[in-house]
Amino acid sequence: MTICLEEEDIVLETRALNLWYGEKQALEDITISIPKNKVTALIGPSGCGKSTLIRCFNRMNDLIDRVRVEGSILFNRQEINCRDADIFGIRRKIGMVFQKPNPFPKSIYDNVAYGPRIHGVNDRRRLDRMVEESLRHAALWEEVKDRLHDSAMGLSGGQQQRLCIARSLAIEPEVILMDEPCSALDPIATAKIENLMETLIENYTVVIVTHNMQQAARVSQYTGFMYMGRLIEFGETERIFEHPSEELTEKYITGKFG
Repeated sequence: MTICLEEEDIVLETRALNLWYGEKQALEDITISIPKNKVTALIGPSGCGKSTLIRCFNRMNDLIDRVRVEGSILFNRQEINCRDADIFGIRRKIGMVFQKPNPFPKSIYDNVAYGPRIHGVNDRRRLDRMVEESLRHAALWEEVKDRLHDSAMGLSGGQQQRLCIARSLAIEPEVILMDEPCSALDPIATAKIENLMETLIENYTVVIVTHNMQQAARVSQYTGFMYMGRLIEFGETERIFEHPSEELTEKYITGKFG
Protein backbone atom coordinates (compact mmCIF):
# COMPACT_ATOMS: atom_id res chain seq x y z
CA MET A 1 0.00 0.00 0.00
CA THR A 2 1.25 3.49 -0.84
CA ILE A 3 0.08 6.97 0.08
CA CYS A 4 -0.71 10.02 -2.02
CA LEU A 5 1.27 13.21 -1.50
CA GLU A 6 0.98 16.52 -3.32
CA GLU A 7 3.78 17.01 -5.86
CA GLU A 8 5.13 20.05 -4.05
CA ASP A 9 5.52 17.96 -0.89
CA ILE A 10 7.74 15.33 -2.57
CA VAL A 11 11.52 15.68 -2.78
CA LEU A 12 12.49 12.15 -3.89
CA GLU A 13 10.49 9.62 -5.84
CA THR A 14 11.00 6.28 -7.53
CA ARG A 15 8.72 4.68 -10.09
CA ALA A 16 8.94 0.99 -10.96
CA LEU A 17 12.56 0.90 -9.78
CA ASN A 18 14.44 -2.37 -10.30
CA LEU A 19 18.08 -3.10 -9.48
CA TRP A 20 20.35 -6.08 -10.09
CA TYR A 21 23.77 -6.97 -8.68
CA GLY A 22 24.96 -9.11 -11.55
CA GLU A 23 22.23 -11.73 -11.98
CA LYS A 24 20.72 -11.21 -8.52
CA GLN A 25 17.77 -8.84 -8.33
CA ALA A 26 17.93 -6.72 -5.17
CA LEU A 27 15.05 -4.29 -5.77
CA GLU A 28 11.80 -5.19 -7.45
CA ASP A 29 9.35 -2.61 -8.81
CA ILE A 30 9.83 -0.03 -6.05
CA THR A 31 7.53 2.99 -6.21
CA ILE A 32 7.85 5.40 -3.30
CA SER A 33 7.51 9.13 -2.64
CA ILE A 34 9.68 10.75 0.05
CA PRO A 35 8.09 13.87 1.61
CA LYS A 36 10.05 17.07 2.19
CA ASN A 37 11.12 18.13 5.68
CA LYS A 38 10.12 14.85 7.29
CA VAL A 39 11.98 11.83 8.63
CA THR A 40 11.20 8.76 6.55
CA ALA A 41 12.31 5.42 8.02
CA LEU A 42 12.90 2.25 6.02
CA ILE A 43 12.55 -0.93 8.06
CA GLY A 44 12.75 -4.63 7.25
CA PRO A 45 14.95 -7.68 7.82
CA SER A 46 18.62 -7.77 6.81
CA GLY A 47 19.12 -8.12 3.08
CA CYS A 48 15.68 -6.78 2.15
CA GLY A 49 17.05 -3.90 0.06
CA LYS A 50 16.80 -0.92 2.42
CA SER A 51 20.39 0.28 2.02
CA THR A 52 20.36 -0.50 -1.69
CA LEU A 53 17.30 1.73 -2.09
CA ILE A 54 18.73 4.77 -0.34
CA ARG A 55 21.97 4.41 -2.33
CA CYS A 56 19.84 4.78 -5.45
CA PHE A 57 18.76 8.22 -4.27
CA ASN A 58 22.25 9.68 -4.71
CA ARG A 59 23.52 7.22 -7.32
CA MET A 60 25.98 5.59 -4.92
CA ASN A 61 25.27 2.21 -6.47
CA ASP A 62 27.08 3.45 -9.58
CA LEU A 63 30.30 2.77 -7.67
CA ILE A 64 29.57 -0.98 -7.50
CA ASP A 65 30.58 -3.28 -10.34
CA ARG A 66 27.91 -5.07 -12.40
CA VAL A 67 24.98 -3.05 -11.07
CA ARG A 68 22.06 -2.49 -13.42
CA VAL A 69 19.24 -0.10 -12.58
CA GLU A 70 15.96 0.26 -14.45
CA GLY A 71 13.08 2.58 -13.70
CA SER A 72 12.73 6.21 -12.70
CA ILE A 73 14.37 8.13 -9.85
CA LEU A 74 13.19 11.73 -9.46
CA PHE A 75 14.79 14.45 -7.36
CA ASN A 76 12.70 17.62 -7.20
CA ARG A 77 10.72 16.19 -10.16
CA GLN A 78 13.85 15.86 -12.30
CA GLU A 79 14.96 12.45 -13.59
CA ILE A 80 18.36 11.49 -12.17
CA ASN A 81 18.56 7.88 -13.35
CA CYS A 82 19.96 8.84 -16.75
CA ARG A 83 23.39 8.98 -18.37
CA ASP A 84 23.56 12.77 -18.54
CA ALA A 85 22.62 13.32 -14.87
CA ASP A 86 24.97 15.58 -12.90
CA ILE A 87 26.21 12.96 -10.42
CA PHE A 88 28.50 15.46 -8.67
CA GLY A 89 25.59 17.85 -8.18
CA ILE A 90 23.25 15.07 -7.06
CA ARG A 91 25.63 13.94 -4.34
CA ARG A 92 26.07 17.51 -3.21
CA LYS A 93 22.33 17.92 -2.74
CA ILE A 94 21.74 14.43 -1.33
CA GLY A 95 24.27 13.66 1.39
CA MET A 96 24.99 10.32 3.06
CA VAL A 97 25.84 9.36 6.64
CA PHE A 98 27.04 5.78 6.99
CA GLN A 99 26.58 3.09 9.62
CA LYS A 100 30.07 3.48 11.07
CA PRO A 101 31.42 6.99 11.70
CA ASN A 102 34.12 7.70 9.14
CA PRO A 103 35.85 10.99 9.99
CA PHE A 104 38.91 11.89 7.95
CA PRO A 105 42.28 11.74 9.77
CA LYS A 106 42.27 15.52 9.91
CA SER A 107 41.27 18.19 12.40
CA ILE A 108 37.63 18.71 13.34
CA TYR A 109 37.69 21.99 11.39
CA ASP A 110 39.21 20.42 8.28
CA ASN A 111 36.69 17.58 8.31
CA VAL A 112 33.80 20.02 8.06
CA ALA A 113 35.59 22.40 5.68
CA TYR A 114 36.57 19.59 3.32
CA GLY A 115 33.39 19.63 1.25
CA PRO A 116 33.17 23.40 0.79
CA ARG A 117 36.83 23.49 -0.21
CA ILE A 118 36.22 20.78 -2.84
CA HIS A 119 33.44 22.98 -4.18
CA GLY A 120 35.74 25.99 -4.46
CA VAL A 121 35.22 27.83 -1.18
CA ASN A 122 38.60 29.15 -0.03
CA ASP A 123 37.75 32.37 1.79
CA ARG A 124 38.68 31.83 5.43
CA ARG A 125 35.88 33.91 6.90
CA ARG A 126 33.28 32.11 4.82
CA LEU A 127 34.76 28.74 5.75
CA ASP A 128 34.77 29.69 9.43
CA ARG A 129 31.10 30.60 9.19
CA MET A 130 30.18 27.42 7.33
CA VAL A 131 32.06 25.23 9.80
CA GLU A 132 30.40 26.86 12.80
CA GLU A 133 26.92 26.74 11.28
CA SER A 134 27.30 23.09 10.30
CA LEU A 135 28.56 22.08 13.73
CA ARG A 136 25.73 24.01 15.37
CA HIS A 137 23.14 22.30 13.16
CA ALA A 138 24.70 18.97 14.09
CA ALA A 139 24.45 19.84 17.81
CA LEU A 140 28.22 19.55 18.21
CA TRP A 141 29.51 23.13 18.31
CA GLU A 142 29.40 23.62 22.08
CA GLU A 143 31.36 20.41 22.61
CA VAL A 144 34.18 21.13 20.16
CA LYS A 145 34.38 24.91 19.66
CA ASP A 146 37.54 25.17 21.78
CA ARG A 147 39.36 22.32 20.00
CA LEU A 148 38.53 22.74 16.34
CA HIS A 149 42.13 22.08 15.35
CA ASP A 150 42.42 18.85 17.34
CA SER A 151 42.22 15.55 15.48
CA ALA A 152 38.70 14.31 14.78
CA MET A 153 39.94 10.83 15.67
CA GLY A 154 39.98 11.87 19.34
CA LEU A 155 36.20 12.35 19.45
CA SER A 156 33.88 9.75 20.92
CA GLY A 157 31.89 7.52 18.58
CA GLY A 158 28.74 9.59 18.97
CA GLN A 159 30.64 12.83 18.43
CA GLN A 160 32.29 11.38 15.34
CA GLN A 161 28.89 10.49 13.91
CA ARG A 162 27.60 14.01 14.53
CA LEU A 163 30.79 15.34 12.95
CA CYS A 164 30.01 13.25 9.86
CA ILE A 165 26.53 14.77 9.84
CA ALA A 166 28.08 18.25 10.11
CA ARG A 167 30.40 17.37 7.22
CA SER A 168 27.36 16.48 5.12
CA LEU A 169 25.55 19.68 6.12
CA ALA A 170 28.53 21.86 5.17
CA ILE A 171 27.89 21.36 1.46
CA GLU A 172 24.31 22.59 1.91
CA PRO A 173 22.30 19.50 0.89
CA GLU A 174 18.54 19.24 0.70
CA VAL A 175 18.38 15.59 1.75
CA ILE A 176 20.40 13.59 4.28
CA LEU A 177 20.45 9.80 3.90
CA MET A 178 21.36 7.90 7.07
CA ASP A 179 22.21 4.21 6.83
CA GLU A 180 21.93 2.69 10.33
CA PRO A 181 23.56 5.80 11.86
CA CYS A 182 23.16 4.62 15.47
CA SER A 183 23.98 0.92 15.21
CA ALA A 184 27.53 1.41 16.54
CA LEU A 185 26.56 3.91 19.26
CA ASP A 186 25.64 3.61 22.93
CA PRO A 187 22.15 4.63 24.14
CA ILE A 188 23.22 8.15 25.17
CA ALA A 189 24.85 8.88 21.80
CA THR A 190 21.87 7.31 20.04
CA ALA A 191 19.49 9.64 21.87
CA LYS A 192 21.53 12.65 20.76
CA ILE A 193 21.38 11.55 17.12
CA GLU A 194 17.64 10.94 17.38
CA ASN A 195 17.07 14.36 18.94
CA LEU A 196 19.19 15.86 16.19
CA MET A 197 16.93 14.38 13.52
CA GLU A 198 13.97 16.23 15.02
CA THR A 199 15.73 19.57 14.56
CA LEU A 200 17.24 18.78 11.15
CA ILE A 201 13.85 18.49 9.45
CA GLU A 202 13.28 22.19 10.00
CA ASN A 203 15.67 22.66 7.07
CA TYR A 204 16.34 19.23 5.57
CA THR A 205 14.68 15.98 4.54
CA VAL A 206 15.98 12.88 6.34
CA VAL A 207 15.74 9.26 5.17
CA ILE A 208 16.95 6.69 7.68
CA VAL A 209 17.53 2.95 7.34
CA THR A 210 17.16 1.19 10.67
CA HIS A 211 16.72 -2.32 12.05
CA ASN A 212 15.45 -0.77 15.27
CA MET A 213 11.67 -0.54 15.01
CA GLN A 214 11.43 1.42 18.24
CA GLN A 215 13.78 3.99 16.74
CA ALA A 216 11.69 4.22 13.57
CA ALA A 217 8.57 4.75 15.68
CA ARG A 218 10.29 7.46 17.75
CA VAL A 219 11.94 9.56 15.07
CA SER A 220 10.01 9.20 11.82
CA GLN A 221 6.82 10.64 10.44
CA TYR A 222 6.68 8.14 7.55
CA THR A 223 7.76 4.50 7.41
CA GLY A 224 8.29 2.02 4.60
CA PHE A 225 8.47 -1.72 5.27
CA MET A 226 10.60 -3.70 2.82
CA TYR A 227 10.85 -7.45 2.35
CA MET A 228 12.89 -9.43 -0.18
CA GLY A 229 13.56 -6.41 -2.37
CA ARG A 230 9.96 -5.22 -2.45
CA LEU A 231 8.26 -2.28 -0.73
CA ILE A 232 5.40 -4.01 1.07
CA GLU A 233 3.82 -0.97 2.67
CA PHE A 234 4.47 2.76 3.05
CA GLY A 235 2.59 5.36 5.04
CA GLU A 236 2.43 7.52 8.12
CA THR A 237 4.46 5.92 10.89
CA GLU A 238 1.67 5.84 13.44
CA ARG A 239 -0.64 3.98 11.05
CA ILE A 240 2.08 1.55 9.93
CA PHE A 241 2.84 0.55 13.52
CA GLU A 242 -0.69 0.59 14.92
CA HIS A 243 -2.86 -0.40 11.96
CA PRO A 244 -0.75 -1.93 9.17
CA SER A 245 -2.67 -2.81 6.02
CA GLU A 246 -0.51 -5.76 4.99
CA GLU A 247 -0.21 -9.05 6.86
CA LEU A 248 3.55 -9.18 6.24
CA THR A 249 3.97 -5.78 7.88
CA GLU A 250 1.96 -6.83 10.91
CA LYS A 251 3.99 -10.03 11.29
CA TYR A 252 7.30 -8.17 11.12
CA ILE A 253 6.29 -5.43 13.54
CA THR A 254 4.95 -7.93 16.07
CA GLY A 255 8.06 -10.10 15.84
CA LYS A 256 6.44 -13.10 14.19
CA PHE A 257 9.26 -13.20 11.65
CA GLY A 258 12.39 -11.28 10.69
